Amino acid sequence: MSWNSSSHRVAVVGAGAAGTLTVIQLMRQAERLGRTLEMWLIDPAEQAGPGVAYGTSDPRHLLNVAAGRMSAFPDDPEHFLRWLALGHPSAAPGDYVSRQEYGRYLTEVFERTAEGCRKTRLHRVRDRVVAAREQGAGCALRLAGGGELRVDAAVLALGNFAPGQDWAGTELRESGHFVADPWVPGALDAVPEDEDVLLVGTGLTMADLAVTLARPDRVLHAVSRNGLVPQEHLAHAIPAAAPPSLDGSRGLDALRRDVRRYLAASRRAGGDWRPGMDGLRPVTAAVWQQLSAADRTRFLREDLRLWEVHRHRMAPGTAVAVRELRSSGRLRVGSAEMVQAEPSDGAVSVRLSDGRRLRVGAVVNCTGAQTDLRRTADPLVRCLLDQGYARTGPAGMGVDTWSDGRLVPAAVTSASRLWTLGVLRRGNLLESTALPEIRSQAADVANSVLTALAGRRAPGATDRYGLSLSTTREAAEVYNEALERILAGEHGGETLLTEAVAADPHFAAGHAALALLGHECGALVDPASALDAARRAAVRRADDRERSLVAAVDARLTGTEESGKAALLSHIAEHPRDALVVSAAVPTISFNGVTSGEETWALVEGLSGTYGADWWYLGQLAFVRQEQERWQEAEALATRALAARSSAGHAVHARTHVFYETGEHRAGLAWLDEWIRRHGAGSSHRSHFAWHAALHELMLDDRPAVHRRYHRELVASKVSGGRVLVDSASLLWRSRMAGSWRGELPVAELLDAAPEHWLDAPATAFAALHSALALAAAADLDGLGQLRDYAVTHRQETFPLVIAPLCEALSAVLRQCWQEAAMRLWPLLPLLHRVGGSKAQHEVVEETLLHALVSGGEHERSAELLSARLDRRPSPLDRRRLRTVSGRRQALEPVLHPHG
Repeated sequence: MSWNSSSHRVAVVGAGAAGTLTVIQLMRQAERLGRTLEMWLIDPAEQAGPGVAYGTSDPRHLLNVAAGRMSAFPDDPEHFLRWLALGHPSAAPGDYVSRQEYGRYLTEVFERTAEGCRKTRLHRVRDRVVAAREQGAGCALRLAGGGELRVDAAVLALGNFAPGQDWAGTELRESGHFVADPWVPGALDAVPEDEDVLLVGTGLTMADLAVTLARPDRVLHAVSRNGLVPQEHLAHAIPAAAPPSLDGSRGLDALRRDVRRYLAASRRAGGDWRPGMDGLRPVTAAVWQQLSAADRTRFLREDLRLWEVHRHRMAPGTAVAVRELRSSGRLRVGSAEMVQAEPSDGAVSVRLSDGRRLRVGAVVNCTGAQTDLRRTADPLVRCLLDQGYARTGPAGMGVDTWSDGRLVPAAVTSASRLWTLGVLRRGNLLESTALPEIRSQAADVANSVLTALAGRRAPGATDRYGLSLSTTREAAEVYNEALERILAGEHGGETLLTEAVAADPHFAAGHAALALLGHECGALVDPASALDAARRAAVRRADDRERSLVAAVDARLTGTEESGKAALLSHIAEHPRDALVVSAAVPTISFNGVTSGEETWALVEGLSGTYGADWWYLGQLAFVRQEQERWQEAEALATRALAARSSAGHAVHARTHVFYETGEHRAGLAWLDEWIRRHGAGSSHRSHFAWHAALHELMLDDRPAVHRRYHRELVASKVSGGRVLVDSASLLWRSRMAGSWRGELPVAELLDAAPEHWLDAPATAFAALHSALALAAAADLDGLGQLRDYAVTHRQETFPLVIAPLCEALSAVLRQCWQEAAMRLWPLLPLLHRVGGSKAQHEVVEETLLHALVSGGEHERSAELLSARLDRRPSPLDRRRLRTVSGRRQALEPVLHPHG
C-alpha cells in the first residue's frame, strides 16, 4: 500500500498491558473506520504485552481477577476464555490463571491484530522517551538513544512507577542488601538463600514475593503501618451486586455510612460482603469525583488502605499459600515501621517501631508504586510537569486528565495532543489500575485520539462521531467544540457555532445547527436567517448527510408538526450518529423533541449499538429509564456518564428527576446544590437545575427557601433566552398555585426579557405552554386571548389541541371561574406529552387544576387528586394539603348530608 501525508501519525509510549491494549484498539478502530494510520510503539522491552504486571518469571504468581473478567476487549467479554480454552480445555470463568499465561495472551492478541490490519503500519521502537514538546498541531518526542519523533498525537501508557525509597535511608539503599524494586528482572537474585528477609509493605506485592522467597528454613517478616493483608477472593465467585446509589457530595462521613449499609445488605442477601464490594466498581469514579478535595485527602489518609485490602484481593491459590506460610511461622506479619537499618557482617540489623530487632539478609521494598509524580525522577514526567504540558491530578495522584484521558495542561491554551490511561489517572478516577478498567480506557482513548485527528483534517473533516463535515479544518475544530458543549449542556455552543460559520460562511452543517438552536432553545439567533444560509451553503458545498440535515431542520422550522417529525426521524434512520438531530427528536433539558413516551424510548434504546458507552448517550438513556420508572437503572447509567464527564447535563438531569420522582427531596436538593456549586457556572442549564432545586423546596413546603432560590438564581438578570419563561415564570405561577407565593408576582421583568415572539407567536408548543403560564402570572387576560387566537389557527395540531384550551383555562382561573377552569384543565392532562418536556414540567397544569378544585370547594376531587399524587411521589406539601382538604370535607359532611 502507499503511505502519504494524509495518514495520521500516532505514538504509544509504553508496551505493557495499557500501551498494548491501546495500540490494539487504535488499529482495530482505524480499520473499521477505514482510516490510514502510522503508529509507533515505544518501549525498551523485548515484547509488547506483559510489561511489569504480567512479565513475572514465577508461574506461581496468579491473576488477582478471575479469567472470565480478563478479556482484552470490553465488547467481547469471553475472548480470553476462548483463547485459554485452546490450551486448557477445562478452563472456567472463575479460574485464576498465572500472570505469565496472561502476558502471552496479550502478546498474541497484539501480534494477530497487527498482522490483520490493512490500514495501519506499525513501528516497534526499543527505546525510552525522555521528553516531549508541542510542535504545531502535534507533538515531538525525544528518545533516550537520540533523535526526535514527530507525531500528530501520543498516548502515554507509562504503567506503575518504581516504589518510593526515601523511607529506607541512604546507608541501607547503598548497602547491597536493599531491593529497591522487586519487579526489575533479576532484582531478587542478590537475596541470600540462607538468611531471613524483611518485606516492607503488606499488600499484593508482599503476597507474591512471599510465595517466591519462601524457603523451609527462612522466616519472612512483613511489616506496614497498619499490618493489613489483602482479603482473598472466594474460590467460587458470586456475581457482583447491583451498583448502589451513592452520593459523595454529601460528604465522606455520610458516604462511609451509606457504603457500610450497602455492604451489610449485600452480606444479608448473599451471605458475603464481596458481591457488594464488586458492585461498587461501576460507581467508584463518580463518587470519588463528587467528594470535596478535603474529603478526598481524608479518604486517602484514613480509608485507602482498608479500601484496598477489600477491593484488590488475592487469588484463592495465593491466599492458601500465604495462610500456610503464616500458620507455619515462616511468614510473620506485623504493624510496624522500620526505624533503623545498619548493614553489618553480610546482613542487615533492623530495629522496628514495635521494639523488635531483626537480622535479615535483605530488605525488600513492597510499598507499591509511587503515585505522587512530584517525587519521581522519571525524565519524561519531569518534562511534562516542568514545561506545563501536564499538571498533577486531584489529591496529588497521577496527572490531571479530561474525561477522555487527554492531559490537562497547567495553562489551558490549546487542545493537548497527549493522552494517558491507567495508573496516571488515579487522581481523577481512584480506581484505574486493574485490567477491566484499563481495557475500557484503552478503547475510549483510541476513540478520542481518532476523533481528534479526524476533526483536524480538511478535506475529510468529521465531527466527534465520525460524520463528515464539508468545511475547513479551522471551522471543523470550532464546530466540534461547539457540539461537545451543546451535548454536555455547557455555555458557549451558540457562540462557537457563530465563529465556525464566520470562519467558513459556506458551512452548511454549522448554519443548520444554529437555526435549530435558535428555534428550539431560544438562542440569540435569527432561525430564519440561519436556515436560509444553510440552504444556500448546502447547494454550494455539502455531502448527502449534510443536505439531509439541512432538509430535516428546514422541515422542523417551516413545515407542519408531522412533516417536521417525519424529516427528523428519517434523517436519524439514515444517519444515526448525528447526535444533534437525535437531541432535537428527543424531549430533553435542551430540546423540545418531536417524540414522546414509548416512541422516545424506542428511539433512544434503538441507538444503543450505535453509541455504546458514550457519555452523552448514557445520559439520554438514563433519562428514558427514569421515565420508565426504572429508577436504579437510571441512577446507574447517569452515574456512569458523570464518571466520564462530570458536567454531562443530560446525566445530571436524569439523576435530578430520579430524586424528584421518587420523593427523595432532601437528598436530591443536597446533591443538586453541590453540583450547581461545582459545575453550575459552566452549565447553560444552570437556571433549569435551580428550578429543579426550587421544586424540591416547594415539595418540602419550605416557602422561604423557594423565595430565596428565585431571588438568588432565577431573576431575569441571572437567566437568559427562553429560560426566563420555562424556568423562572413557570416557577412563579406554580408557587402561586401551590400557595407558596403570596402578593404580587415579580413577573414583569421576565416578560421584558423573553425572546422575541415567544409571547405572541411562539415557534413551538413547548414555548407556547410556558408563554401562557407567564401571561397568567402577569394576570394578562388580553395576552392570553391573543395567544389563544394564535394557537387556534396554528398549523401544528398541538397548538389548537392543547395550547388554545390551556389559555382558556388560565383565563378562567384569573377570572376565578373555578368550575370552568377545572372543566377545561382535566382533559388536558393526558395530552401534555404532545407539548414536549418532562412530566415534572407538565405538573404545573395539574397544580393549576388542584388550585381550581380547592378554590371551588371541590374537596372530594381535590383529595382524590392529592392522594394519587402522594401514591406517585410523597411530599410534605401534598401531605399538608391533603390534611387541609380532608378536614374541610369532614366539616362539610353534616351540611351536605344532614340526615346521615
